[in-house]
Amino acid sequence: MNRLKFLEDEIKILKDENRFIKLHILESEQAPVAVIDGKKVINLTSNNYLNMTTHPAVKKAAADAVLKYGIGTAAVRTIIGTMSLHEQLEKRLAEFKGTEAALVIQSGFTSNTAVCQSLMTSLDDVLISDELNHASIVDGGRLSKAVKKIYRHCDMKHLEEILKSPEVKKARRRMVVTDGVFSMDGDIAPLPQIVDLCEKYDAVIMVDDAHSSGVLGRQGRGTVDHFNLKGRVDIQIGTLSKAFGTIGGYVAGSQNLRDYMISTARPFLFSSSHPPSVIATCLAGLDVIYNEPQRLEKLWTNTKFFKEEITKAGFDINKSQTPITPVMIRDTKKAFEFSARLFDEGVFALAIGFPTVQKGLERLRNIVTAGHEIKELEASVAAYKKVGKAMGII
Repeated sequence: MNRLKFLEDEIKILKDENRFIKLHILESEQAPVAVIDGKKVINLTSNNYLNMTTHPAVKKAAADAVLKYGIGTAAVRTIIGTMSLHEQLEKRLAEFKGTEAALVIQSGFTSNTAVCQSLMTSLDDVLISDELNHASIVDGGRLSKAVKKIYRHCDMKHLEEILKSPEVKKARRRMVVTDGVFSMDGDIAPLPQIVDLCEKYDAVIMVDDAHSSGVLGRQGRGTVDHFNLKGRVDIQIGTLSKAFGTIGGYVAGSQNLRDYMISTARPFLFSSSHPPSVIATCLAGLDVIYNEPQRLEKLWTNTKFFKEEITKAGFDINKSQTPITPVMIRDTKKAFEFSARLFDEGVFALAIGFPTVQKGLERLRNIVTAGHEIKELEASVAAYKKVGKAMGII
């Protein structure tokens, strides 16, 4: 008896709504030009901002760590899964983010859920979130016991209306959460104004810098540094899976925050710790960020070039301010067809549709990295123009 037969109908619905995901298979290094689904293509889909995944020093650090420490810890952090490497990385991440302390957690996703779940523990608490925040923040809110309030995207007037409402003013705890850089549109949160409002209405502020770490601020320190707000943001979330090119997330803030989360954050408490090779790559990645500033410079040079050329070609990149550059198609079927045709031309840019973005805001999401050469970006724009004209998009 097949008790899961109903999944056949559910999968058909997903396919009919263009929400069925077919995994693309990477058959090479995660690089600016990669072999994907058996075809060599220019890769405009990776979060590998600083081209760190193939850096010789980072690869060597991973190999050396395996030889010295083995392949894993076989334990959660609170039992016997904390190595000297973990403590070293956390101290260096705190220095990088300009905070008292930091705590490494299994992923950026679980870092967000961990903070929301462990700090917002009562129906007398209120969690206030930008409507376009990442899914991990949304799920973190669901796992918390707080009342949830959503403000219109980057709308400071609406945020203040919520903060000064009687229900929120009388709350036991108030926490405002925002992405630093929004992962679909590539725009930057108006953090100075958010900080001012949080100080005015006595609300904790949490910033998810997943797409800002390694990208914005001095040496890629993130949006807090970008806006010169050191000491005014309570909680900074970072990821190690994008600009650092490996895996993991972290929470940066006060020593009290770190101490409290070690005892209360369920993703930290009940997941095995990162293997030594991963932690070693993160430490080596920090060295690269400090010692090779030309990577960040090239990232922004490439970003500026691609944005200018794709805009001159007639495409709409919405309100992007960062290497995340959406090319707006605004139709689900056309977006997926465009992506497929672009792949045939040797360029991989993923189509994004509902429910990841709202209907009518479908796009191809491009991320330029420090590893791309100008000739590759020129070839990408040429492919965009060819497909765009053939499909009547431009």
